[in-house]
Amino acid sequence: MMNKQLLLLVGLLFFTACGEKPNEKISADYLIKDGLVYVGDMSRAKLQDVAIKGDKIVFVGLNGNQHVTAGEVINASGMIVSPGFIDIHTHALEELPDTGPVLHENFLTQGVTTIFSGNDGRGPFNIESAFSDLVERGVTTNIALFVGHGTVRRAVMGDADRAPTADELEAMKALVEEAMKGGALGISTGLYYAPGSFSDTDEVIELAKVAARYGGVYESHIRDESSYNIGLLGAVKETLEIGRKANIPVHFAHIKALGVDVWGQSKDIVALVEEAQKNGQRVTADQYPWKASGTRISNALVPRWAMAGGKEKLFARLKNAENNLEQIKDDIHENLRKRGGPDAVLITGKQADYIGKTLRDYAEANKLTFVDAVIDIVLKGDAGIASFNMHDEDVERLMSQSWVLTGSDAGDGHPRKSASFPEKYQTYVKAKNTLTMSEFIHRSTGLTADTFGIKNRGYLKSGFYADIVILHPDRYRGQASYSNPHVLSEGVEYLFINGQEAITEGQFTEKRAGKPLPLR
Repeated sequence: MMNKQLLLLVGLLFFTACGEKPNEKISADYLIKDGLVYVGDMSRAKLQDVAIKGDKIVFVGLNGNQHVTAGEVINASGMIVSPGFIDIHTHALEELPDTGPVLHENFLTQGVTTIFSGNDGRGPFNIESAFSDLVERGVTTNIALFVGHGTVRRAVMGDADRAPTADELEAMKALVEEAMKGGALGISTGLYYAPGSFSDTDEVIELAKVAARYGGVYESHIRDESSYNIGLLGAVKETLEIGRKANIPVHFAHIKALGVDVWGQSKDIVALVEEAQKNGQRVTADQYPWKASGTRISNALVPRWAMAGGKEKLFARLKNAENNLEQIKDDIHENLRKRGGPDAVLITGKQADYIGKTLRDYAEANKLTFVDAVIDIVLKGDAGIASFNMHDEDVERLMSQSWVLTGSDAGDGHPRKSASFPEKYQTYVKAKNTLTMSEFIHRSTGLTADTFGIKNRGYLKSGFYADIVILHPDRYRGQASYSNPHVLSEGVEYLFINGQEAITEGQFTEKRAGKPLPLR
């Protein structure tokens, strides 16, 4: 008798801990039945049901006694049910159309329900205004924003290649504070790009301290991912120093070893990060599952010092032999070597006649040297490129680390914008077994939400927002390629964002259920 009473008590405690009472009837809008459910942590999948009412999850478990009823039942048998993916690194805000709703089909078809933007130092400081605009236009995905160091610096100092005055530094700190009060995730830097490249470490530390006071994260496209200036490992050490001295969590954007000079240094990156973590620092990174990075030809090949003062000054230097043009050419030549040469640089945007062609193709067609071809492209308005500069061993070593999350660095002209999550699944979960399915989902959902303080998202739990993807494990794959980067992915059968169907039976609904996600 005592044993039965004890079992009953344990059962009551279990249901109470789950927020549900035994035999309580739950009325839901949707019931997702018989799916293979990954809840967003590192646990293995279970055959379970998930119920949605309004914008929240109200039940996760076995509905054997039919105590959950719903207006619509979705049969997820044979499919994977997961929290919606969180894309930690995009350029979506920069690429918005001038007017109209924000549909983001490229993210939705990957199973992405939340995106971050404002990365690489490019985020706005008027965060509240940016969020208001998104609400007014209507957006399909949830969106969170960083304040950008480059944006702040340019607003105060233009493209000056110098340290700020005391007054200028105070003005920049005030803009960062405004953004953090408006709900920014933290501060992002693009120390490889102008004007961020013109700043020293102390300037960044002072601005990161402001973000730290509001619980933000320091996210950085580090100063050097190769051997351009202080070297890859020097840039990793600088980033860790900024985090340590500003007392702020550190996040490395699209972590990589870029170019032949630094292949193999991923093992040194891992050692540096693990040492910092052992000493109490919070350190994470994101990574996209591609061996080609994406940027503009000017960013990849033109030396930063030549960009001081902005585009007009750069063009004047490129047109006039008396303005250190020979030094610029020497630096372009060396930067091209680091990137793997003219055959490793694929034109993906702006120069319409040469999209899908290499820098070699452009040079030969225009009877130019490779260096003069670079200058010609920049003077004609630049070009988007995919730069094939990474090594398999480095990609997989970094991907296997428990602190490396999934991000796309989504930008026009690269397949990562439309296919990063399914590419990671197909190549590194199914084909290579670099990650288990639980690891892939956790580092695309729950761990990301925990890292950046996104509350009540990232997991399938009762009371959490109903951001849910249902995908077919055999059909979930990317279709985009370097030659055709805009083709949408397939295999997402249903996608819920805040309890509303963004995709149903594989078709868009065009419901604009996304929300801005200010952090405070």
